[in-house]
Amino acid sequence: MSETTNASPADNADEIEAAAGAGPAVDRDDEIEEVELGSESDEEPEDEEPEDEESEDGDEEEERAPSENDLFRESEIAADYIEGLLDILDYDGDIDEMVQSGRPLVEVVGSGLQNLVGSRGSTLEALQELSRLAIYRQTGSPSRLLLDVGGFRATRRKELTAVAKNAAERVKEHGDPVRLEPMSAFERKCVHDVINAMSGVESESEGVEPSRRIVVRRSN
Repeated sequence: MSETTNASPADNADEIEAAAGAGPAVDRDDEIEEVELGSESDEEPEDEEPEDEESEDGDEEEERAPSENDLFRESEIAADYIEGLLDILDYDGDIDEMVQSGRPLVEVVGSGLQNLVGSRGSTLEALQELSRLAIYRQTGSPSRLLLDVGGFRATRRKELTAVAKNAAERVKEHGDPVRLEPMSAFERKCVHDVINAMSGVESESEGVEPSRRIVVRRSN
């Protein structure tokens, strides 16, 4: 595995113990861009694409796309960080690091890991943010790392596919917009992906965190 990150897992031990043992952490938007497990960009691309930053002379800066090696390096840093947290919390789990669909991915597999997922994935989102911070502190660049524990994201994606299709059918049948319950950026991305692939309906996000939700309506 790679060198230990500058951000020691022990620095966040109290917060993680609280998240894993006492309840869910605060949901947070990821890029949300989106996040497609196995295909995506769930990231979790995030909900919306951030605007391009401009350089001092007014020209838009072109960010160099990270290479495959760069992305794998990010997954290694995150894997080392998560491994340290598991040791501190005395949890057992196998950690796999890889690059998938153009983004670094770390998967933790094992039994008894539900506390690392939390209510509707809230603790998982917090751990993902900490892992991204560890990457940033070592590389100096933001990361679109995707972290999954116990296959939660893949399972949740299937559930949200059913939710999105049900909402679309209601809109087509009755014509009225359907507002879904508040969701994390990852969850919204999953729903947007399904709706965008269907004809006659469209979706958009409204509101602010932690109450940001998707509205499904007929397309023009």
